[in-house]
Amino acid sequence: MHSAFMHRCLELAKMGHRHTGINPMVGAVLVGGGNIIAEAFHEQFGGPHAEVLLIKKFDQKVREEDVLYVNLEPCCHTEKKTPPCTEAIIASGIRTVVFGMLDPNPLVSGKGVARLRTAGITVFGPVERAQCEWLNRGFVSLMTRGRPWITLKRACTLSGAIARPDGSMLKITDSEQDAWSHRHLRAMHDAILVGVGTVVTDDPMLTQRMKNEKLGPPAGRAGLKNYQPLRIILDPDLRIPLAAKIVSGEMAKGTMVVMHDFKESRQSEDSEEKIRILQERGVRILGVPLDAKREFDLPVLLQILTTPTQDFHGITSVLVEGGQRTWDAFSAARLLDADITLIGAGKSDMA
Repeated sequence: MHSAFMHRCLELAKMGHRHTGINPMVGAVLVGGGNIIAEAFHEQFGGPHAEVLLIKKFDQKVREEDVLYVNLEPCCHTEKKTPPCTEAIIASGIRTVVFGMLDPNPLVSGKGVARLRTAGITVFGPVERAQCEWLNRGFVSLMTRGRPWITLKRACTLSGAIARPDGSMLKITDSEQDAWSHRHLRAMHDAILVGVGTVVTDDPMLTQRMKNEKLGPPAGRAGLKNYQPLRIILDPDLRIPLAAKIVSGEMAKGTMVVMHDFKESRQSEDSEEKIRILQERGVRILGVPLDAKREFDLPVLLQILTTPTQDFHGITSVLVEGGQRTWDAFSAARLLDADITLIGAGKSDMA
């Protein structure tokens, strides 16, 4: 029965995807008499943790035989205004806790379990550890390596072509491959990253367009079910066209353009005007240093992307979609966790 209830925790945890920022996705269920009697998930960055929400929602007296399931070890430290989950659990009267994985955060790792046991609570775990770690692989990567989980995704024909001979767009993948890519890659990452050349050549939207009812918050949170990943464009010389889809209309507010560190250098009047227009549309402009080869300092970029500031809560996973220069830069820097290549026929029609 432990596995069944832990799987429910994971389903709940997924509902917080893209709303928890650099924090983990966590679901919690309270089981009594073999049935779920309360459940909750971590809904948003800075908000109450799953265990605390569950306890607040449960309006009955906790019985001694009731069991709390949570996919991540309960925290035992105060995070800004968020009190330790261990203390809320102890105060609630819950006497048994089952957890999925230890928290990789060094402030917690093992200490949460120890605190509960010291208080006389029976603790079991890990349960379904591999699945729990996979769900929060971005958070695990951030805690253990200081950077997000990075996936490189390429598409090429059987002959290795990624574009037509003249450099124009070549439709390579079929509809089934596209559907898989949207559901299992774009929908599962916090951000999609491409070089400006891809934008100039293809004018992509870089959105997740395949509906998946298991992703996103419950329908009750209107408008958030198909919340889109952040779109990141590497553009050292600010070549992005103002007419590009990703910086126009509603798309602009979910786009981040990375250029050379404009705070440290003078910009032409045209560049300053373009920056002003983009920012007025809601596009975030980041300045990142370039090396002697005019390549971005990727560790600096990743540090920025994982540091919450104002209304930006950071990310824990990035899908790098190209083009060749961008793939090469991440590969050369050894910033790679998964490398996926889709092989297609290379159709002549545009998409």
